[in-house]
Amino acid sequence: MPDDAAASRAAAEEKSALSHPVVDADVTVAYGDHPDQVIGLHAPHGDDRPGLLAPLVVVVHGGAWRAPYDRHHLSPFADYLARRGFAVANVGYRRGALIPGQGGEGDGGPVAGRWPDTFDDIAAALDALPALVREALPRADPRRMVLTGHSAGGHLALWAAARHVLPADAPWRTAGPPELRGVVALAPIADFAVAEELAVCGGAARQLLGGDALFEQRRRYADPALLLPTGIATTLVQGRTDDVVPQAVAEAYADAAARAGEVVGLTLLEDVGHFPLIDPAADACAVVAEEIAQLAW
Repeated sequence: MPDDAAASRAAAEEKSALSHPVVDADVTVAYGDHPDQVIGLHAPHGDDRPGLLAPLVVVVHGGAWRAPYDRHHLSPFADYLARRGFAVANVGYRRGALIPGQGGEGDGGPVAGRWPDTFDDIAAALDALPALVREALPRADPRRMVLTGHSAGGHLALWAAARHVLPADAPWRTAGPPELRGVVALAPIADFAVAEELAVCGGAARQLLGGDALFEQRRRYADPALLLPTGIATTLVQGRTDDVVPQAVAEAYADAAARAGEVVGLTLLEDVGHFPLIDPAADACAVVAEEIAQLAW
């Protein structure tokens, strides 16, 4: 496909995914004092018989860990899953601020992420979630939890599932694996070395870790490709025509898992770019829901 046609299709896919109105959560709960430390809870639609619990899907939004993108753009996807019978927790977290002269998209643009705040928040949200859900969304079953995320959120989902294999001095390390049915990572920034080689999101992974001087030092605490094996069932869903986070990044993570003795599923979708995976109007979104269902039920 010619480059201009590919660019046009990618732009149309992004426009479609981001054109849906924000869907308000049924309940919003806080796991900290910062305005970004909130989780939108969506109750499952459908069968509401007393005592019938639904699997809990935790969704983590993308946006290159940058301030302009928050959990609201993923709310139509959260609602899509809720309409398929899942309870859904849409996690917010602190992202990169606007700092003049240090932007990832030109002088004064948004920096990717905050160290260590972004990781602090994901760890705190996942730790607090079971109790918050039991109180605020009693139809959800946190014992049947699947973690999913898109793009930078896919990275954070993989990272959250690997906290038990973090280095011993990591503040987020847990004593054992999380109680998850599995992870479905959508076009994740899953291998930081390959992502940097391909200049994914304008070098966002390097920004997230604090820049050139700290990138290699901090990778062992943050790069999912270095945090293997996890022992957690994991599937990656990737569009073959994704020009935001290319297929090579997902393949590198799957290869790293194989070298570590772990099998990771990799579902590659033909003629699909970056955004259809979270677009309720796209066929690719139904594939994602099915991958989640296979782990959750």
